[in-house]
Amino acid sequence: MIVLGAFPLVFIVTAALTESSLGKPFKKFVGAENFEAVLRDSDVLQSIFRTVSYSFAVTAVSVVLGVLLACAVYEGARKGSVLRTLLLLPLIIPPVIVGTLWKLIYNPSGGLIATVLGYASIPAPQILSDGSLALAAVGVADIWQWTPLVFLLVYASLLGQDSSLNEAARLDGAHGWKLFVHITLPAIGGTIAAAAFIRLVIALKVFDLVFMMTSGGPGQSTTTTSYLIYQAAIKEFDVDRASAITLLLAVVVTVITVPIGLMIARIRRSEGSNA
Repeated sequence: MIVLGAFPLVFIVTAALTESSLGKPFKKFVGAENFEAVLRDSDVLQSIFRTVSYSFAVTAVSVVLGVLLACAVYEGARKGSVLRTLLLLPLIIPPVIVGTLWKLIYNPSGGLIATVLGYASIPAPQILSDGSLALAAVGVADIWQWTPLVFLLVYASLLGQDSSLNEAARLDGAHGWKLFVHITLPAIGGTIAAAAFIRLVIALKVFDLVFMMTSGGPGQSTTTTSYLIYQAAIKEFDVDRASAITLLLAVVVTVITVPIGLMIARIRRSEGSNA
């Protein structure tokens, strides 16, 4: 396992420090030249900014929707196994299928949106061909696929909480939003933070949906860093550049996720001391 885990990292680091192509890796040691070139590349920097912004946006929406759905199902349909199954359905669909499905929904020639707008004689928008809409359209598909993961984690946490606390709070007059903020949220805060962390990591790696729905376009409007790495390595055979971008992305992901991980650990410790 150590060998299998270490080999990709050693390969990527070595390729980033050498002149490497897809068929001829490690031809010449160039030191930090590839990293300097990547850091001067506006396409790379823009893709990282785009990926980070996109990831925080879809994570925020997924967490809010997932928590609301979990609370609604917990309070109103505890026996609704069919509803829970339907909510979890997107989670078990492969990303490639999700991308194809949403590409068909956005299709201006007979897609679901075009058909609905057609009844009102409204022309269908070219969503995936519009640089200002395409990334948001990918985000909608991403949120649709991964919000059920947040729902599942939060719903399981709700089932595990001590119901006597809620009953006691209700007897004291706490209901609705007040009950959620003062009783439910502190009890499941650690789970929500952990779900947000997992969701953020998934979003930072987004590739499948971009590949299937937009291929990084129009222009560079949906080119995430993962897709840019794919372009450099597979389409341009520029393995050294792809490796340098990969390591730069790893640094960015580490800088973002380590503080969040420490915050989750602190919340968990706080929950444990209050239990």
